[in-house]
Amino acid sequence: MAIRIITDSASDISQETAKEWGITVLPINVRFGDEEYLDGVTLSSEDFYHKLIETSDVPKTSQISPYVYEQEFEKADENGDELIYFSISSAVSGCYQSAMLAASDYSDNIHIVDTRQFCISEYIIVQRAVILRDEGKTCEEILSIVQEEMKNAHVISVFDTLEYLKLGGRLSSAAAFAGNVLMIKPVITIEEGIVKVIGKARGSKNSHNMLTEFVQKSGGIDFEKPICLAYTGFSKEVLTKYVEDSKILYEGNEDKLQYAVVGATIGTYAGPGAIALAYFSK
Repeated sequence: MAIRIITDSASDISQETAKEWGITVLPINVRFGDEEYLDGVTLSSEDFYHKLIETSDVPKTSQISPYVYEQEFEKADENGDELIYFSISSAVSGCYQSAMLAASDYSDNIHIVDTRQFCISEYIIVQRAVILRDEGKTCEEILSIVQEEMKNAHVISVFDTLEYLKLGGRLSSAAAFAGNVLMIKPVITIEEGIVKVIGKARGSKNSHNMLTEFVQKSGGIDFEKPICLAYTGFSKEVLTKYVEDSKILYEGNEDKLQYAVVGATIGTYAGPGAIALAYFSK
C-alpha cells in the first residue's frame, strides 16, 4: 500500500518539483478574458506575468472541480493506496469543499487536509509531508505530525506595488495612488486562512526590516524543517537583495534556502516585484 500526496497549484510547487517529490499538483483554473488556462500546466509563471502586464484583462482564478478530484481518488481507491490531499485555505477558495464532496463517495483511505495556507506556506507544509513519507512514516503518523506542525507554519510577503490589489478589487484607487506615490509597500501574512496586512513600510529597506522583526517575534526559523523564499515576475533580483539585507536570519544556513516563483493565485494581486518567505517557527 502506497501513500499518495496531492496538492493544488496554489502551493506554487512546480510540475517539475512535483515529479522530483513523487506527488501530484492539480492545476487551478486561470482565466484572462475568454481564454482559460491551467496554472503551471498550460500557463507558465513567465507567460502569466507577461499577460498580467501586457493585457487589460484582470485574471480570475477558479476552484478545481470535484470531477478532477474524483479521478485522483479513484486511482488511489483502485490500488488500495492511502491518499492525502493538502488543500489551499478553505477561507479563500472552494477547492477544499470540492475535494470533500468528491471524497464522500470513497472509503476512508482518502484524507483531506485544509492547510489554512496558500502560496509557499502551503508549499512547505506539503514538502514536510513528503519528507515524512520518505522517512517511512505511516499515513496516520504523517497526518498527526503535519497537522500539529501546521500551527507553526508562517508566510510573510512584501508587495512592490498596490496597483494589482486595486485592479483585483481589494483596494480603492485613491489608496493605491497614495501608496504608490509615497512608495508604501504593504507587508502581509496569512492568519486564520486569510490575508492580513500587518504593516506598511516606506521603501524596500524598511519593509525588509519589518520581515526580519516578524520572523524574530514568531520565535525564529526552524532550519530542521523546510524553508522557502519566492518572488513574483521575471527576476529574483529583489529577493536576492532581501536575503542580503536579512542575512542575520540565515547566516550558516544558506544551503537550506529554497527558491520558487509565485504563480497565478497570489501573483494576480501581488504583481511583479513582490517577495515572500515561508518557514516553520521554532
